[in-house]
Amino acid sequence: MISTEVVPPSGGAEQRRVFGGRFVTAVSLGSVLNPINSSVIAVALVAIGEAFGAGADRTTWLVSALYLATAVGQPTMGRLADRLGPRRVYLAGTALVGAGGLLGCLGWSLPALVVARVVIGLGTSAAYPAAMAMVRRRAERLDGGTPGGVLSALAIAGQVSMAVGPPLGGLLIAAGGWRMTFLVNVPLAAAGMAAALAWLPKDGPRDTGASLWRALDPAGVLLFTAALTALLVFLMDLGDPRWWLLGTSLALLAALTAWELRARAPFIDLRMLAHNRALTTTYVRYGVTMLVTYCFVYGWTLWLEQGTGRSASAAGLLMLPSFVVATAVSAFAARRRVWPSLVAGAAALSLGCGGLLLLDHRTPLWALLLVSVVFGVQNGLNIVTNQAAMYAQAPAEQTGAAAGLLRTFMYLGAITSAGMIGLAYGRRATDTGLHHLAAVLTVVALALLAVTAVDRTLAKNVK
Repeated sequence: MISTEVVPPSGGAEQRRVFGGRFVTAVSLGSVLNPINSSVIAVALVAIGEAFGAGADRTTWLVSALYLATAVGQPTMGRLADRLGPRRVYLAGTALVGAGGLLGCLGWSLPALVVARVVIGLGTSAAYPAAMAMVRRRAERLDGGTPGGVLSALAIAGQVSMAVGPPLGGLLIAAGGWRMTFLVNVPLAAAGMAAALAWLPKDGPRDTGASLWRALDPAGVLLFTAALTALLVFLMDLGDPRWWLLGTSLALLAALTAWELRARAPFIDLRMLAHNRALTTTYVRYGVTMLVTYCFVYGWTLWLEQGTGRSASAAGLLMLPSFVVATAVSAFAARRRVWPSLVAGAAALSLGCGGLLLLDHRTPLWALLLVSVVFGVQNGLNIVTNQAAMYAQAPAEQTGAAAGLLRTFMYLGAITSAGMIGLAYGRRATDTGLHHLAAVLTVVALALLAVTAVDRTLAKNVK
């Protein structure tokens, strides 16, 4: 029986000593770089599009590029953290974020900005799996279950940074233009590195038992990257689909499957996923949840600016209640059973998607705030509970790689969301486009609710 019993954050002097405030602060600082870069760009897309004469169907590449890099980078960085040491990988990734931010600030074209987002994506891929690996290593010193206080802190840090992202992006654009949304990564990365050097425990000797190159499975990484890139390009132009790209992606995925089943140290351990169905279900459930969530984060923000005529800062402020509520709900959900929280989260997700169907450019402010709050509730319920389930279901020695793969599924959902937004909106977000998007999201959310509600594995075996 798999248990995700959560140890209360106040439970015992030994846990407070091992997971002290400095440790939690340091791992949280690096972990916020990914969500803040995911959300801060949302309110900059319109300004960037105007600067380079690009519509929503092109500027969404700035979203998808980060997600593609992160989808590949998270499990790769997780494997490196397991092999080389999480602190080393954490520091290297954080430095890469600063370099990507500087490149983006100097960006002279839309393709240059896409490259900067790829660099930022690869850099931010290191923090979360490295943090989870460090949490697992320190938790092994305790006689207990999942360290709920630390997992809750990581989830809350992500929610807070997502909350800060949109209004921060609006303020940065107002103060110095869209380039500031890239440059902000430089001081953030510097702060993260300083905290890591001061407060995170040094790594032990590197694992030299096998070739690092072979352990990374470069062939598997290349096949996965190629398959995902082909799929991404296909999804980015669903209005005029190039079916050969979808066929290419499926062929590459078939080749990846064949290779990974033979590899001694596979990039994606398909055998483990086949045997550990509970973990695989968690991955898929999280990916679908984040597909809908990111359609809201980016699709709703675009509609607020283009469909209702609001400024970037105003759109960012309307997103703020969602992330503030999510922060509070995350702290609550970390102390509750996983299955009821996931069912409640899926129900809130369905309610929020249904609410989008009722919006138009004349909708009063209070109704927009209500929709934002509902999506905040589902976000808080779903993120921390799926994270806790993954932590308990994953093999202890593969915590870094497993945490990275959870984020991979998250960004697979995000990549798909970019294609759906482009198809629904085209070059401009309108009421009709929002309603088309919301109709699809409502169906997906209701299906997720039904599947989660009847999941006996969660109901019986997960505490």
